Amino acid sequence: MQPLTFAEAAAALAAGTTTSRHLVEACLANINDLEGQGARAFVRVYGDQARASADAIDTLRQASRAPGPFAGIPISLKDLFDIAGEPTPAGSVILADAPPATATAPAIQRLLAAGLIPVGRTNMTEFAFSGVGLNPHYGTPLSPWDRAAGHIPGGSSSGAAVSVADAMALGAIGTDTGGSCRIPAALCGIAGFKPTARRVPLAGVLPLAPSLDSVGPLARTAACCATLDAIVAGEPDRILPPITIPGLRLLLPTNLAFANLDAPTEAALDRAVARLDDAGVLIDRAPLAAFDAINEAHAKGGFAAAEAYAWHRDLLASEFARYDPRVASRILAGADMSAADYFLLAQARRRIIRRFEAALAPYDALMLPTVPIAPPPIAAFAHDEDYRRLNFLLLRNPSAINFLDGCAISLPCHAPGAPPAGLMLAAPAMEDARLLAIAIAVEAALLHERH
Repeated sequence: MQPLTFAEAAAALAAGTTTSRHLVEACLANINDLEGQGARAFVRVYGDQARASADAIDTLRQASRAPGPFAGIPISLKDLFDIAGEPTPAGSVILADAPPATATAPAIQRLLAAGLIPVGRTNMTEFAFSGVGLNPHYGTPLSPWDRAAGHIPGGSSSGAAVSVADAMALGAIGTDTGGSCRIPAALCGIAGFKPTARRVPLAGVLPLAPSLDSVGPLARTAACCATLDAIVAGEPDRILPPITIPGLRLLLPTNLAFANLDAPTEAALDRAVARLDDAGVLIDRAPLAAFDAINEAHAKGGFAAAEAYAWHRDLLASEFARYDPRVASRILAGADMSAADYFLLAQARRRIIRRFEAALAPYDALMLPTVPIAPPPIAAFAHDEDYRRLNFLLLRNPSAINFLDGCAISLPCHAPGAPPAGLMLAAPAMEDARLLAIAIAVEAALLHERH
């Protein structure tokens, strides 16, 4: 039986054809069955708490007092959100025994207030600093695709994506600094959304790079992502604008979309373009100068390493040996950036964002592959040089949207049985509601069988 969408689960709960306890037990059973088979999605499971919460929600629903239509739906939480009474390890062993958080992150508080039920904290790249998803401390979750061969899940929200793909949760909350919701969504065959960063509070979220960090959902569908996004953004009653897909105009940037595509991803992109063409979408192919300008702006370094180094500097001095060396080396690169270089980068970013917004004004959204490659096997990352090259490829497309302060979603676009691939739709800042509405329409067109 295919897992329920949020709308389907809410309808079944309202009709009394399922219960929250049933939904939670099904997710916990999948966790129990799959965690030893290469899933390794969770670093902590809230079994007893989730059952107790489910029973409470079911009692409230019977009395017509459920806190909202999605109350009782099980979700997972990435391991860098503060939960009162628990440490916030962020995928590390260094912070595993840190003092517990004194308050729960506001974004998570909003989920709890809406009645959603966390089933656990999900595994992640240590300190969220990689698009690959490897974790030497807690094990690496594997992409559900060809799991026996051992392919990466994408990062840094690796366990979040696997938890949804394996029906261990109906949705997940992750973070996205350079693609950390969208990359694992693409490599695990689900949807992942990066909102405009300022829309969701970052308080109580262990930072990577505050200039780029955002809190976003991963789920089976674009509509599920829209539901979770509305809750964490404090917009639970949001209504998405109506979208008519014939005549929708998308820009496919030729200076990034087609670079370094492997054969499965190229086939998935061709399939997506053909289906959107059939649906009446107008797709313009043209270079987008903002992408080239981003590369030039990064000549002296980027925000991520510099801001991560500022946060980790003292911890690295005392705990360097306990870091994942691949993560530590990326953070240490930030030590070389001067204050002047950082200031000039911030100035350049503002200019490039203005150029990007002007260039995209004639279009409804930008479209391009989320990542240019299918999930590589873990064995491909054995050497540092290969790790750096593949990590860059995974981060290249989605990280551009973080730099541009935009919003973006990754949708599955591969054929059944093919390696997973994501189609990314993106828009300028604060166009989230319209982008999500477009994504729902595009998703339907991608699923439509051609005749």
